[in-house]
Amino acid sequence: MSCRSCQEHWFWKKIGRCQRCMDQLTVLSVLCWIVWWFVFQDDPHSIESIALIFAGFAFNGLLFLHLWMRFVILPWQRRQKKMNKQEGRKPTYRSNDK
Repeated sequence: MSCRSCQEHWFWKKIGRCQRCMDQLTVLSVLCWIVWWFVFQDDPHSIESIALIFAGFAFNGLLFLHLWMRFVILPWQRRQKKMNKQEGRKPTYRSNDK
């Protein structure tokens, strides 16, 4: 991939930061479940059907992790950093100055 986040080698530095990855996971997840529904729904005990189900859950799980990081964890971390910076700028009061 060509984006800077995907050039990183550590998994937790990539997750939730690359829009291209999330788009690809969304497409793969939707296509996987559509193919399963139209081709393998009648025979859910076949090896192909089970493999497609596992792939679909893997795509959905990774997409959920991307979205959770993007919309919950990363904004929360940014707010925490912002609050810590603001607290660092506040004047400190000694106990007898109050």
